[in-house]
Amino acid sequence: MDEFFMRQALAEAEEALKAGEAPVGCAIALNGEIIARARNRREELRDPTAHAEMLAIRAAAEALGNWRLYDCDLYVTLEPCPMCAGAISQARVRRLVFGAYDEKQGCAGSVYRIPEDPAFIHFCRIDGGVLEAECRLLLVRFFDAARR
Repeated sequence: MDEFFMRQALAEAEEALKAGEAPVGCAIALNGEIIARARNRREELRDPTAHAEMLAIRAAAEALGNWRLYDCDLYVTLEPCPMCAGAISQARVRRLVFGAYDEKQGCAGSVYRIPEDPAFIHFCRIDGGVLEAECRLLLVRFFDAARR
């Protein structure tokens, strides 16, 4: 099931790539169904907080009529940054699943593990590396093109 939902996030990431955004996509599932999805839109919206995870969390909260996403699983193609990892924790997401690791600023395993930090009130299980090669390939394509 993880691969199915990660493929939905990958489809969002591909749309971000087509739009000239960093190719990160996110899908949020509840009871085996997607309730929200989003892609990075920082350039389009001129908003440093318009990461795929932030936009998907907002959409999921709207869909549920509640900011607490207790029984939701969040799938994202790139390990969340500190801001997004904090938002995932604050939203009370049940489980975070990501594709590619981010060794520079990933806060779900690489640099730090915000959603699993016992100092915070909510614990969110983390599983990384799902469809990692496919997720990383989109990032490589984006950054190779940007360097040309």
